Amino acid sequence: MLEAQADRIMALDEWEQRWQEDRIGFHQPHVHQMLDEYIDKVVAGRTKVRFFFPLCGKAVDMKWLADMGHSVVGVEIAEKAIRQFFEENNMAYRAEAVPAVPGAKVYKSTEKSISLYNCDLYSVSSSVEGKFEAIWDRGSLVAINPKDREKYAALMISLMANDCRYLLDTLLYNPEHYKGPPFFVPNEQVHGLFGQSCDIELLQSKEVITDRHRAWGIDSLIETVHLITLKSR
Repeated sequence: MLEAQADRIMALDEWEQRWQEDRIGFHQPHVHQMLDEYIDKVVAGRTKVRFFFPLCGKAVDMKWLADMGHSVVGVEIAEKAIRQFFEENNMAYRAEAVPAVPGAKVYKSTEKSISLYNCDLYSVSSSVEGKFEAIWDRGSLVAINPKDREKYAALMISLMANDCRYLLDTLLYNPEHYKGPPFFVPNEQVHGLFGQSCDIELLQSKEVITDRHRAWGIDSLIETVHLITLKSR
């Protein structure tokens, strides 16, 4: 079934255009249910956890975590999304150039530990912000071009500290009926991408289809959440 979307490509400027036109049905105005449900499993008793948000958009989850005392680093190609995040949450911020990433800017909250990088995700490495103790991946692996998944997984693994707990949210549906994004990511591929370096625990798999999804031409949408941790060395 992966073949149906194997050659599907969304250019970075297409994502920026979606933000400019407010075609952001993927944005949720509330904390994501799966993060809320499994936050204790991700934090695992730790305080001031460093979270990474790939393709962060303007997710309200970031402020929710910062309000708990954690720190957040996000990456987003659409500058509008980053500005809206701070403005809609009434948070003062400043923008700075990123010497290690030509052309990139980082937007930093002046009150909370939130830093959002406006650049291509693949421009970021552990040399820019170090490694992270947690990753919340909702709307990221399912949004990147399917042909880039191995590169993406390698980047995520490279950003994981030894004690990192990576919560991954993916979607299952019939890709013959909808071209994406969000793209179909089967559980077998999650294991193929991460299984050599990581232990993978399936936390939940449930039907979440709504009328908006049925309009895509599908009759089932399964949301799946995995917890990924580095294998002991």
